[in-house]
Amino acid sequence: MLRQRNELLKTAGRRGGKVRDDPYALSTLDVWDNHLAEAGAQLLAGRLNLVADLSPHSSAAYAGVAPDSRPTTIAYRCSVGDALPEGYGAPGGDRADVARLTEVLIESLGRSRAADLERGVSTVGPHRDELDLMLGDSLAKGYASHGESWSFALALRLGSYELLRAEAGEPVLLLDDVFAELDRRRRARLAEVAANAEQVLVTAAVDEDVPDELSGIRYAVSEGEVNRV
Repeated sequence: MLRQRNELLKTAGRRGGKVRDDPYALSTLDVWDNHLAEAGAQLLAGRLNLVADLSPHSSAAYAGVAPDSRPTTIAYRCSVGDALPEGYGAPGGDRADVARLTEVLIESLGRSRAADLERGVSTVGPHRDELDLMLGDSLAKGYASHGESWSFALALRLGSYELLRAEAGEPVLLLDDVFAELDRRRRARLAEVAANAEQVLVTAAVDEDVPDELSGIRYAVSEGEVNRV
């Protein structure tokens, strides 16, 4: 749908904007606006609700792994801007309503039509949205240290695990060679957090990277052979 709308916008641009006076072209654009809004609203609602549910878990996980660092939050930055109902995408806020979001997207696509015709692309919709990972009051991207970035990535994984755990029982927690990028203190903290999981699978290129606090059965993989240590 997005591709078809963009193709129509590009065709209209080649006509020097005369499509604005072409009833057939405008009605066709109306059809694609409605289709894009309906599909986009479902995607947008799912994203907003997921961010609202995941944010508290990832923040708590980050505090567990890096307790001395700045607090973290996840924010959904939507292309419709102020048209989005207040509280959507925020923990404790209203659950996103697909019907309401469809109306918002249709209105926003209408307001952006002139700019879209000039540029030949759709400037409004879920494809233009961003996920802002905040470390304190700053974006993690460009401001977080290497350790903070890795801790944030781990927090998102652990937060996802806790969210699934709350809704669907006990998932398996997979940690693929994550300890090598953390200092000794953060390794120990992550081991404490992981110890609360029912099932954990950990991989490491160097055996010493896995902290002693993380006990369990260990296997060594070498030259295609797997042996219990």
